[in-house]
Amino acid sequence: MDISSLTIEQLHRAFEENDYICERELAITVYLALKLGKPLLVEGAPGVGKTEIAKVLSRVFATDLIRLQCYEGLDENKSLYEWNYQRQLLKIQMLKESGACGEEAENDLFGPGYLLERPLLKAIRAPKQVVLLIDEVDKVDEEFEAFLFEVLSDFQVSIPELGTLQARQIPIVVLTSNGERDLSDGLKRRCVYLYIDYPGVDKEVRILRVKVPEARERLTREVARAVQYIRENIELRKKPAISEAIDWTRALVALGADSLTPELVNHTLGLALKNKEDIDLLLQSVGAGGIAERARLGPPGPFKAVPGAAPGHPHPPGCGCTAGAKK
Repeated sequence: MDISSLTIEQLHRAFEENDYICERELAITVYLALKLGKPLLVEGAPGVGKTEIAKVLSRVFATDLIRLQCYEGLDENKSLYEWNYQRQLLKIQMLKESGACGEEAENDLFGPGYLLERPLLKAIRAPKQVVLLIDEVDKVDEEFEAFLFEVLSDFQVSIPELGTLQARQIPIVVLTSNGERDLSDGLKRRCVYLYIDYPGVDKEVRILRVKVPEARERLTREVARAVQYIRENIELRKKPAISEAIDWTRALVALGADSLTPELVNHTLGLALKNKEDIDLLLQSVGAGGIAERARLGPPGPFKAVPGAAPGHPHPPGCGCTAGAKK
């Protein structure tokens, strides 16, 4: 697919064909970033599909994906380039043994053959246009961020021993942020901004159909309703992401489930929630039976007592939760 002749409809269709379910509005934002030649900054909670955009773009344009995984303490050497010191030392030893010396021998030690390309330089020097993913940029410090948006402005780097290296082909750049800290205005100004929220029930059902096609329709919709309810009504440290919903559905399929039951919720809740505090909070507040019932009823909303519930216990008998239990 060629960017110059690309249309919004083609891009949207390509995303769907690559199993990335999205609204037309998302496709328009990505389209504008491609047409304007600007980096795309994608922000949202972990697990909503930010990184997947870069992966899909690499497949759509049949090109390589080069990934720079950001973390605290990341610096220019680890992201741009380093010299192969071990190889240089071996070369120095060989020069000493052969008696070679002088400026020519010294310059040879800092030639392209001794340069270790890290993701940024690799993307710039690539012979064809690639997709450069700068993942979780909010984890780096402000100094590295400033260095980063300077590189992204000119798509060139200066290496003292080699001079200025300009990009052979301007890469397609996707930056992702989980919103752990505010990014600088300088970085945002250079990007097209896209925010991705958690999907609604209908969209999540579509995603689960694509990612777990072997799941029964009833189970798929119940998982989507349950996950939606948990996200919106329980104050968790870590809300279940789309990836957790997919894993939960796959686990239930592996257990031969056709629908969510209190027993299955109890046995598989670790697929949807990732720390003990969140699991305990959910079980204490609505219980496994409450989640199973909400999955059947939908749409998500505040949980209400049901007929037949014991006093102080708003859930159906046998739900397996501890709400209203005597201490």
